[in-house]
Amino acid sequence: MNIKLVVVGKLKEKYFKSGIDEYSKRLSRFCKFRIIEVPDEKAPEFLSESEMQDVMDKEGTRILDKIADKEYVYALAILGKERASEEFAKEIDKLATYGHSDITFVIGGSLGLAPKVLKHADTQISFGRFTLPHQLMRLVLTEQIYRAFMINEGSPYHK
Repeated sequence: MNIKLVVVGKLKEKYFKSGIDEYSKRLSRFCKFRIIEVPDEKAPEFLSESEMQDVMDKEGTRILDKIADKEYVYALAILGKERASEEFAKEIDKLATYGHSDITFVIGGSLGLAPKVLKHADTQISFGRFTLPHQLMRLVLTEQIYRAFMINEGSPYHK
């Protein structure tokens, strides 16, 4: 199984990188895991609606360029469907069972994901209505992917 995160922007904080590296190492026994960073669009602090759409569109194009047609795509979106860890684990297991060996998760930039990325996604997933820093979301998502594999293995990690 191949699991990929396509994310906007660079990871700067060493403590997030350290946590992600640890879960990436743990995931290596279950899948090929990788993170692809696409550049964020530089923009002034205050943007018009049109400028915001332009920024999201440019970032969206960069994201879609990193996704192949065969990949099953989860878009992280605040209005996406919330799932319990067990439900998420079952989804991952079911995808693998039914031939989706390439799964991609997309985390947008500070303005969110462009409509064309959301439309391209097979499903949208939410980790709640909180707004989280994108770097923290990478860590949380990586841990939840690891947790899903541990649940499916029957490991006590989830307890």
